[in-house]
Amino acid sequence: MLTLKKIEIDTYRDNVAFLARNCDLYRPEEYQAFKKVEVLNNGCNCLQAKLLIVDDPAIVGPNELGLSEQAFHRLGLAAGASVSIRPAVPPQSLDHVRSKIHGHTLDPGQIEQVISDIAAFRYSEMEIAAFLVSCAGFMTTDEMLSLTQAMAKVGNRLSWKAPIVVDKHCIGGIPGNRTSMIVVPIVAAHGLTIPKTSSRAITSPAGTADTMEVLAKVDLSTRQMQKVVEDCNGCIVWGGHVNLSPADDILISVERPLMIDTREQMVASIMSKKAAAGSTHLLIDIPIGSSAKIRTPTDAMRLRKLFEYVGGKIGLDVSVTVTDGTQPIGNGIGPVLEALDVMAVLEGASGAPADLREKSLRMAGTILENDPALHGGTGYARARHLLDSGAALETMNKIIDAQGRNTSQQELGPLTSEITAPANGVISAIDCFRLARIARYAGAPMDTGAGIRLFKKVGDTVRKGDPLYRIHACFQSDHHFAADFATEASGYTIGGHP
Repeated sequence: MLTLKKIEIDTYRDNVAFLARNCDLYRPEEYQAFKKVEVLNNGCNCLQAKLLIVDDPAIVGPNELGLSEQAFHRLGLAAGASVSIRPAVPPQSLDHVRSKIHGHTLDPGQIEQVISDIAAFRYSEMEIAAFLVSCAGFMTTDEMLSLTQAMAKVGNRLSWKAPIVVDKHCIGGIPGNRTSMIVVPIVAAHGLTIPKTSSRAITSPAGTADTMEVLAKVDLSTRQMQKVVEDCNGCIVWGGHVNLSPADDILISVERPLMIDTREQMVASIMSKKAAAGSTHLLIDIPIGSSAKIRTPTDAMRLRKLFEYVGGKIGLDVSVTVTDGTQPIGNGIGPVLEALDVMAVLEGASGAPADLREKSLRMAGTILENDPALHGGTGYARARHLLDSGAALETMNKIIDAQGRNTSQQELGPLTSEITAPANGVISAIDCFRLARIARYAGAPMDTGAGIRLFKKVGDTVRKGDPLYRIHACFQSDHHFAADFATEASGYTIGGHP
């Protein structure tokens, strides 16, 4: 038997095992051809991991098996435990992936087997990519429904005592669109239950969880989350920590580098998480714009019908709103800047971004219409009253304290550059995708104070030399990279007439 050792190496989502080349019990060269091994404890198959051969005795000795941080955590054994290895057997569900590659339609059982194996980390990234690409080429609505149900089935499923559990979700792509952090306290202040599980950024400058973390702890356990909702009617937490639809997070980590984002996979991803979260009523925000994910009303209509179809099949009441996605929302892009915008709106500050306030009110009003006790058509007025009266701010502070207020100083990146207008004119367009990349290059969301402070929006008149936005960064290399990228193309289009 080998002695288990934790290797302090972050391998992201991959399980990685380390075996010494001069191992006393196994000949590592024989295992390299299998690429993966099964790690066993007392004869039980516990974990599959990619095998790496090590020549440095300081990492693993001849009688040790090392596991990366992620693999060690998933195995759940203590350091020093006795383990053995054997060649990993490829999952049988790979036969279904090959069938899909050849153009066949998969039944619900086959899709469930694939998703279960992906969630158990039995697939390599290459095998996951093969499944995603084959589905992107052709997927029926029945397969989309089966994918949604299979992903919701794997992992935790939350349940709530309230008869109505509301939620909202934006399909993304619009920087600064932090409406959830305003909608949740408004709806919770009214009395509806709104347990918001949000994502962290993968390729964007900030996810809702990243921005909320500026204010409060977001990596709550399921029990902690339920206690916050019980006390406050709502929460804003990181969904990854409560293990909702974990297969979806794995799929997304492969989809993003390949830039795979089909309508069917998007719907399955969102709806599986909302079903697992125990929602009964869901509002979907679909922004339309030339640099948004959805660019035409026709595409928005097709996506809306897919959301409604799946919602009807899984018992989730879905409403869809189509919104303006032609430019960023709010005045800031990046965790600290977006948190400042959110709190400015909740506090009723004079400089609060009007577009973020108005969009949040409209979405909160739509959600409040789900309350049978509220007179029809009064949702928006009720939302505005809760915001203007300070009730939403009070509830937000209550949620922040319940989740665990972040008392550390959150400052903007001290390294700055201002990008200016190259000519006189009127802002006619803003490229959301490019601004998001600039903010990302500046260090967001890893550096919470990095990002972009916007000074001009579409329709504003500018003179040559007027600042369009300011880049904030924390490290010199990030600052230069973002500033050079913005100088090459600012993301702003300036026309000649209002």
